[in-house]
Amino acid sequence: MATEIRVPTLGESVTEATIGRWFKKAGDSVTADEPIVELETDKVTLEVNAPASGVLAEIAAKDGDTVEVGALLGQIAEGAATLVKGEAKPAAPPAAMQAPSLAPKPAPGPTAMPPSPAAAKIAADHGLDAAAIEGSGKRGQVLKGDVLDRIAKAPAVAPAPAATLAPAPVQVRAPAPPSDAAREERVRMTRLRQTIARRLKDAQNTAAMLTTFNEVDMTEVMALRAKYKDLFEKKHATKLGFMGFFVKACVSALKEVPAVNAEIDGDDLIYKNYYHLGIAVGTDKGLVVPVVRDCDRLGLAGVEKAIADLGKRAREGKLAIDELQGGTFTITNGGIYGSLMSTPILNAPQSGILGMHKIQERPVVVAGKIEIRPMMYLALSYDHRIVDGKEAVTFLVRVKEALEDPARLVLDL
Repeated sequence: MATEIRVPTLGESVTEATIGRWFKKAGDSVTADEPIVELETDKVTLEVNAPASGVLAEIAAKDGDTVEVGALLGQIAEGAATLVKGEAKPAAPPAAMQAPSLAPKPAPGPTAMPPSPAAAKIAADHGLDAAAIEGSGKRGQVLKGDVLDRIAKAPAVAPAPAATLAPAPVQVRAPAPPSDAAREERVRMTRLRQTIARRLKDAQNTAAMLTTFNEVDMTEVMALRAKYKDLFEKKHATKLGFMGFFVKACVSALKEVPAVNAEIDGDDLIYKNYYHLGIAVGTDKGLVVPVVRDCDRLGLAGVEKAIADLGKRAREGKLAIDELQGGTFTITNGGIYGSLMSTPILNAPQSGILGMHKIQERPVVVAGKIEIRPMMYLALSYDHRIVDGKEAVTFLVRVKEALEDPARLVLDL
């Protein structure tokens, strides 16, 4: 008897995923609860564990395939004897369905490269056999430019009907010269990267986005941190960073300027009387924004612990989907990479995002005298449909005041 491996429930509003990679191949032994396949959703990457011990008898969805919740991923047989009977072979039909243009081609040699996904898609749309096109990529791989070049040279060979071409979401790129094409590498975007690209562009297309700037003197915060960081870490078992101060400063400012913590829903404005702050984290797979919930109810130590935990699990790809949802405002820190100034893009449907930057010593005038101070530029991007200029500037000034005089945070001023 075989045990099915199916796509688990992925979370609210997530209905499909992409097969990232299989950790096992057909015929391998597996142990119950052992990670067996990695799925990429538009929010997180998660592992699916083996539901039983046995032998991976069938892989029904290959790397790169898009699968829906509940879809069959594969099957685990109770013993190796089942595999000998050939139960692993049903995995072949989905591959044939996925790339029909490759079906007539005999099995490639060990060094052959299949056409790139984009090349196969364009070839199929135009009724061409990708296998019959000479490839210019590594090991003879057929690239999109090769297919477009063939279409340009022989447009009458197999013209695609207008109904076929109209919905194809292909951004046509001018073919690169053969000498350049051979040195290019085409890599399919991960689902996470596609989602990041789509959401950022949607935010630009939807919101009336504007950015206002200010600068903050970090002298007091840096002195406070230097004085208490060892004692803080000893007592709370977490490091005292700068992000906790910024989170608490933003919460205080959001309470005074609620429009920055609101969002548009149709013709309504939703003002949120809770403060779930998203903290942008860079990972090797792209930018993710885990959410620290109810920041107004957390002390500085609680905020720092939550940020450290979420950041660590974000880089390890171990965040749950609900930990990336429900944010009301976002903070992003380009300063850790050396950025001096930037205009962050809104994390829709939120109406505000604060950009932190590099702390840099600069000459400033203090009480009529020029002094060298550790300064940081702050940038607040906001949705002008909800937030007026006066509100945006007021918000940023309140953040600046709290950071330049941290006692305000303690006294709730």
